[in-house]
Amino acid sequence: MNATQIAKRIEGLGPWFQNLDLNGVRTAPEHFLGDYPADKFARFAHLIPADLTGKTVLDIGCNAGFYSFEMRRRGAARVLGIDSDPRYLAQARLAAEVLGDGVEFRQMGVYDVAALGERFDLVIFMGVLYHLRHPLLALDLIREYVAGDMMLFQTLTRGPETVAVPAEDYDFSEDAHFQQPDWPRMTFIEGKWANDWTNWWVPNRAGVEAMLRASGFAVEDGPADEVYLCRTAKVPFAEYGPHAVYPSQGDAAR
Repeated sequence: MNATQIAKRIEGLGPWFQNLDLNGVRTAPEHFLGDYPADKFARFAHLIPADLTGKTVLDIGCNAGFYSFEMRRRGAARVLGIDSDPRYLAQARLAAEVLGDGVEFRQMGVYDVAALGERFDLVIFMGVLYHLRHPLLALDLIREYVAGDMMLFQTLTRGPETVAVPAEDYDFSEDAHFQQPDWPRMTFIEGKWANDWTNWWVPNRAGVEAMLRASGFAVEDGPADEVYLCRTAKVPFAEYGPHAVYPSQGDAAR
């Protein structure tokens, strides 16, 4: 395709949220965030190994495929991008057609990743968590079924940068720790936030890091612009299993 043909197909699939360079033709040159997400990526690109030769990558919530293509450029042997939005996937497939990068795209949500039946050396899970009604479930599924080694993770956060260090356990009557501003927390949004009804949760930094640990991810580096590089780790309380009957404080509460 020449530039005119590419521009016409870009327009037919608009609007674009990612500003990709398709052989000199930009998909979102007037983006309100500037050259997005390239400008953002520049602030945390150092978190990811520069050489991914031979590695496999899963990009969850891939949108038009910016990060999928970037991982392919770093030498990844196989890159799979998934998204639940068919328009984003149509954009990503056009980009793959123009760029010839050999990235595969499928329509699939994060809650369905077990169906992939394989683990990936690097999972990219960015800009998705706060749009989910069940965020911890999503992290659990990623850890159990597809995360092989590393996860590049990002979510919207608000609140203090300091992080409380919780004790191993607390007495039922204690509640002072809940009042700390840097205690791990997630703010629930019932209506819209930033004119978007799919924004459900806004965690603070402590909440993000606690959720990662609780799902079996150890933070190796970050945050850099809300982005973390994580490694798979032991899942806390995994010995109980997902259907175990847990000890109850019910009697004490009553």
